[in-house]
Amino acid sequence: MLSTISGRTLFRPTSLRDALAMLRDEGELTPMAGCTDLYVLLNFGTLQDRRFVDLWRLGELRRIAIGDGRLTIGALATHSDLVRSDLVRKRLPMLAAAAREIGGVQIQNRGTIGGNVANASPAGDTLPVLAAVDAAAVLQSASAVRRVPMSAFYTGYRQTVRRPDELIVGFEIDAIKGRQWFRKVGTRAAQAISKVVMAGVMGDDPRVAIGSVAPTVLRLTRTEAAIARGATADEVQRTLLSEIAPIDDVRSTAEYRRRVAANLIVRELTRS
Repeated sequence: MLSTISGRTLFRPTSLRDALAMLRDEGELTPMAGCTDLYVLLNFGTLQDRRFVDLWRLGELRRIAIGDGRLTIGALATHSDLVRSDLVRKRLPMLAAAAREIGGVQIQNRGTIGGNVANASPAGDTLPVLAAVDAAAVLQSASAVRRVPMSAFYTGYRQTVRRPDELIVGFEIDAIKGRQWFRKVGTRAAQAISKVVMAGVMGDDPRVAIGSVAPTVLRLTRTEAAIARGATADEVQRTLLSEIAPIDDVRSTAEYRRRVAANLIVRELTRS
């Protein structure tokens, strides 16, 4: 392990202001908090990053609250925090459902929603939830704050709009009307990477988002429109299949992912 961590530098800010100043003044740093992804890469010897800023002690980024009618979730809220939060369970129950299926208890206690989003894996379990509800990622630098809709946050496979001098500090979600749902299909319900992960809202304003079927999480706008106009289940399935582009990989096949996605949407339509 010493050979693995040698030559790396760690900065440990005591406040958000301190962390943002480091990102501005110290050159490019990799943010870290729960490290549930970084430590895997470190142990395998594939972690290329050399300089890090440790955010774990910044309690100000763990708050979950309601403000101006919006649910606000700090980027360092852990998956366990999301499961336990009365506000999340009331306002965004499908996010709590997603958090319950991320790894085991140890991972849920350390992994953060900001890390899940920043990791930018198309299989990230919280990502379809945030996409389906039009969440805004709040990005902050030492000089400015900007809000980016999740629909515009990812620019490609494991690529985001976050600049090197910015941190994801939280997420803002407007009130949602309709029945929320979350479905994950993997080798196991938890402690396994998703083969297909889907979240949505059924009601007057249907919403559907899906992960593990494209380079980034997808908001299925044409599928939503088909549901809204009362299309048949077959029509909805065909529309969904035209919006996704799964691939074969070590976890599954493209054909399996297509069949699962089509079956999941029909299951939710028949429950409405």
